[in-house]
Amino acid sequence: MTQSSGTTPSGNVDSQLDNLINRIHALSGDKAGSDPSGTAKPRPSGNPPAAGQATAPAAASNLAPGTTPANTPQPANVPQPNAATTGRPPAGAPPQRPANPAGPPAAPPNRTQGQNAPSQNRPAPARPRPPQPAGYQPNRDEPWRPAEPESMQAGHINETLVESIIFRFILNAGEVEGRRIADQVQLPFRLIEPILERLKMDQSVAYKSATATNDYVYVLTESGRAIARNHLHDSTYHGSCPVRLPDYIESVKLQTIEGQYPKREDLQRAFSDLLINPKMLHRLGPAVASGRGMFLFGFPGNGKTSIAERVTGAFGKYIWIPRAVDIDGDILRVFDPMNHEAVMPESSGGLLNSGSFDKRWVRIKRPTIVAGGELTMEMLEVLNNTTSNISEAPLQMKSNCGTLVIDDFGRQKMSVDQLLNRWIIPLEKRYDFLNMASGKKIQVPFDQLVIFSTNLEPKDLVDDAFLRRIPYKIEVENPPEADFRKLFEIMCKVTKIPYNAEAVDYLVKTHYLPVDRPFRNCQPRDLLLQVRNYCLYNNLEVELKKEYFDFACDNYFSVM
Repeated sequence: MTQSSGTTPSGNVDSQLDNLINRIHALSGDKAGSDPSGTAKPRPSGNPPAAGQATAPAAASNLAPGTTPANTPQPANVPQPNAATTGRPPAGAPPQRPANPAGPPAAPPNRTQGQNAPSQNRPAPARPRPPQPAGYQPNRDEPWRPAEPESMQAGHINETLVESIIFRFILNAGEVEGRRIADQVQLPFRLIEPILERLKMDQSVAYKSATATNDYVYVLTESGRAIARNHLHDSTYHGSCPVRLPDYIESVKLQTIEGQYPKREDLQRAFSDLLINPKMLHRLGPAVASGRGMFLFGFPGNGKTSIAERVTGAFGKYIWIPRAVDIDGDILRVFDPMNHEAVMPESSGGLLNSGSFDKRWVRIKRPTIVAGGELTMEMLEVLNNTTSNISEAPLQMKSNCGTLVIDDFGRQKMSVDQLLNRWIIPLEKRYDFLNMASGKKIQVPFDQLVIFSTNLEPKDLVDDAFLRRIPYKIEVENPPEADFRKLFEIMCKVTKIPYNAEAVDYLVKTHYLPVDRPFRNCQPRDLLLQVRNYCLYNNLEVELKKEYFDFACDNYFSVM
């Protein structure tokens, strides 16, 4: 059987190849193989076409797109070129942009109104609670615990910042093991090891030796020391890896003092070591439960400071605070051993114990920070060390989720107006603005119970606008005679002096009632200490006698 003209095997191959090329161009969006009209260009060839082969492409180029010559059979296994496969629109159709297979599918041109309408009526998705460590259950004493980061991304960790801390630490230590580096930055070793390996590949660090625990002792190379010195110009900080400011703000929300609402039994437990009048406790309860602020005023010596220092005990026991916070490269220290008492969770022991919590955070007792006459305006702002370029958080930030006591209010080095102007907005809005050394202004929570303790009348110190922002003004009154006598019984146990009711009765009837001297809560302790010191100095038995009280009162009330 003879083959008709234009249907030779070589012609079929060329036709198939042209169709495949057109399909490739259509799928890739490439128009290099098409002319402006969308028709395929003939493939150039260095050899003249064989007989019977030149007529097929030429005839095909004169046909409408998507048609083939009638005398050219189409192989069954080759798809026919059409608008979908060649990317060429039908005749007379407007040109279309070629599809991009690498990008998302194009949206249909005619969306419904519901699809185009903004989702303003949709409920906002609930904010997911941060992951909790295994085996931990939130409770009132510890409402939140930071989980150990599984990766740099999950822990919101700035890897560049970690590298700079590692460089400064190795430069300071000289040589150090890999696991000690991880302990220094308070991150799991599995997150630090890839960084050390990369620094080793970059020849910034080198192995000095291996350890028995499949670890290495790292030292800086010459280029590594140059990098470390450059990092020292920015800051000398080489401690725990800081946490992000948004993570710290979120932690305050989860541990806020406002949402706990202590009850009567909570206050009774907090003041169990004090003799406090039930009337006074009844007035203190709502003020403490509000978590806002209060004025404690009254005569000196009635226990205003003692009451203020015990208020925090009515709330949960522990909170978590970061060791340091990263604010766009600025390091702000928050944990302060002088004002915070660390109480880390008990570990189960063993080599495989990981603690399951983020070591960049410290669990502390809810803070109670007391500032007296030494308080200055600088203590309420970010303190920056220009030499180390490390900043220290102000007192109000360190007291978040706790209590801040301004003792002897009105006797500070700065004027009362300065303090009130600084805090009049934070007391109402519950957030504060701080200025960093770099000039950046940040917003931080102002979430603590602020207690102003003063011997002066509040209305003589501040104006009505400020008093309005302190909703509770509580006077600490003088104790009644029954409570005053009861205090002698309590303090005799503390000072280890045998209690003598007859001597106490003589003291009240001789040195108080005839001269109309007011009772104060501090006087039983002070008088008993004078009696004890008198007996010890004269080598006498420590006991309560009338003449001992006479001596103590002559000294104690000589100018009162």
